[in-house]
Amino acid sequence: MKWLNGYRMRLVLIGVVAAIALSDGSSKAEIIMSEPICVDRVINNGTNTQECSFLHDGLKLYFTNNMPGGHGGHDIWVAERESQDSPWDEAVNLGPNVNSGTPCYPAISPDELELYFHTSWNSTVLMRSTRVSRDEPWGTPELFTGLGSNACDLEISADGLTVYFDSDRPGGYGNWDIWMATRETLNAPWGEPVNLGPKINDSRGQSSPSISNDELTIFYNNGGLHHISVATRPTKEDPWATPVLLGESVNNYGWVHGAEISPDGSALYFDSNRSGGFNGENFWQVSIIPIIDLNDDGIVDSADMCIIVDHWGTDEPLCDIGPMPWGDGIVDVQDLIVFAEHLFKEVEDPTLIAHWPLDEAQGDIAYDSAGICDGTLLGDPVWQPTGGMVDGAIQLDGVDDCVITGSISNPTEGPFSVFTWVKGGVPGQVVISQIDGASWLLADASDGKLMTELVPTAGRAVPKPLMSEFVVTDGNWHRIGLVWDGSHRKLYVDGVAVAEDEQNNLAVSENGLYISTDKAMEPGSFWFGLIDDVRIYNRALIP
Repeated sequence: MKWLNGYRMRLVLIGVVAAIALSDGSSKAEIIMSEPICVDRVINNGTNTQECSFLHDGLKLYFTNNMPGGHGGHDIWVAERESQDSPWDEAVNLGPNVNSGTPCYPAISPDELELYFHTSWNSTVLMRSTRVSRDEPWGTPELFTGLGSNACDLEISADGLTVYFDSDRPGGYGNWDIWMATRETLNAPWGEPVNLGPKINDSRGQSSPSISNDELTIFYNNGGLHHISVATRPTKEDPWATPVLLGESVNNYGWVHGAEISPDGSALYFDSNRSGGFNGENFWQVSIIPIIDLNDDGIVDSADMCIIVDHWGTDEPLCDIGPMPWGDGIVDVQDLIVFAEHLFKEVEDPTLIAHWPLDEAQGDIAYDSAGICDGTLLGDPVWQPTGGMVDGAIQLDGVDDCVITGSISNPTEGPFSVFTWVKGGVPGQVVISQIDGASWLLADASDGKLMTELVPTAGRAVPKPLMSEFVVTDGNWHRIGLVWDGSHRKLYVDGVAVAEDEQNNLAVSENGLYISTDKAMEPGSFWFGLIDDVRIYNRALIP
């Protein structure tokens, strides 16, 4: 979804969701990322904070900064914390043995006995410092050639047996590529480096890899310093899936570089010169959150369990929630473990971008409880505080009553869903439409069957509405909905899919919504009856 007219993005769909469920079988859980926040001043106590490396228990962070008290222009520091939820303690300088020059790009081994780094920002000369125990000071750095020439920006795996790095050595697909090398034991030399292949690497240049603890997810800079991509694979033996650019909450805000995934997979660090930090360039952090409330009824319960069971053994991204946060490409016992941790807990769905409960008792405003797009009542609708399916509802006269909202979304920008409860209506009347756009949900003019006129962009063939066989104007309450997952349109009634077709795009429409009439407020299109609990999501919901 694209937020329009300054809509406040509290949590942003990363864009990984639809694109990582791919032809090569590496479907993953539905993932969202929070708005970035600047990591606290303990880490950003300088004007040029760059490049970090987590110890794989998540309790130490090695990073480069020019903060006061160092030995050169840039030094390597380490900060500790008691737990992954605790704040960082004051950073400690690694001392003159390491920081006699301008070291950068630190990479720490999981046993904390090896430290790799470079001698300057534009250098490909790799140095290594070692120590015999964690209590000993770091030894004098030595030139390291164990990975051949031009090895930069290292990331060592959680078991210490694989290293990922970027290099412009011969044999790649572009100027700089991501490579890897392995070793048999922690004391063995690194083997011959291997290119990660054309899915990850291309002619635009790739750099700064960060690998998850299970080595199934990789973040890296793709095509310069302003774009971070992510790719996954089902197992370490499988090829990498097609990478996906992170969303605008991370990318396209000045310099974006050096992504580092936290060991538990709950947060992504990166350095950026975007505004809002402490000084110059800072470390920023986004939280990574899987969706546990699968049917979005506000509580994790047996209904969500049924959805998991219905998709058991498949690669349904919505249900692939374990291990957190990435999933493993199959709905199985790992997902039940994550589900059990949240059972019977009330939750909020951050992909709910607009929600009009329509529970007011008076006034001419329909408040948006999920955002700032309150609706204005036109005509003379009547509030029914206790007459809805979810608390109250709004009664509409079928003549000129409706609710108008500001701009919410552009359906062409990504998967979305719209759901609401309705009662009454007659054939030809509209429940929700976009101003000067299309009717999203309506009853067809002949029989009152649920349909949508939200169609693809016109081409050689005339796009057709999607029609169901379910009559919604029978005087009973029905929860109706439209879902577009990026490739299919689906209509739902009372939790059951009643119509579906393939559509890989939709016509552009960026205006506000009408609730209870069509795009032009034509006579005969106004809804006669009750409407309750209108919800819009920036994901493909399974009701």
